[in-house]
Amino acid sequence: MSTQKGSTESEGSRKRKNSEAEEKTGEEAESQNVQVEGFEGNITGSEEMELNISLILEKIESFTQRVSELLESGKTMFKDLMNDFEEKLIMIHKEQVEKWQEEIKELRALDASNEEANAVLHNARYVLQFTSND
Repeated sequence: MSTQKGSTESEGSRKRKNSEAEEKTGEEAESQNVQVEGFEGNITGSEEMELNISLILEKIESFTQRVSELLESGKTMFKDLMNDFEEKLIMIHKEQVEKWQEEIKELRALDASNEEANAVLHNARYVLQFTSND
């Protein structure tokens, strides 16, 4: 219960702080308007400030354009890299499977050869036993 009460009190204090900040912002805006009205007679300062502001805005636009271009080139680079990676991984898989299939063929051929040799030996043993019993 104390945590709920504490959170309610902190929410209330946050709301009061926010409304006080809004009041200060409104008062500051009014004082800035008064200050700007006082400097209207000084046209060169205002034009210079506007020129500086427009230069900064141009820098922002240029930087934003460069970032956008970098993002696009990065996306393209990663897509190409991903495609190359996928192709190489598939090729590695295919080569490994082919090696294992060749190994399986060799094992089957060896097994068949062993079975054939075993049959010849079995026949030779039978012949030897048959001749020794006679």
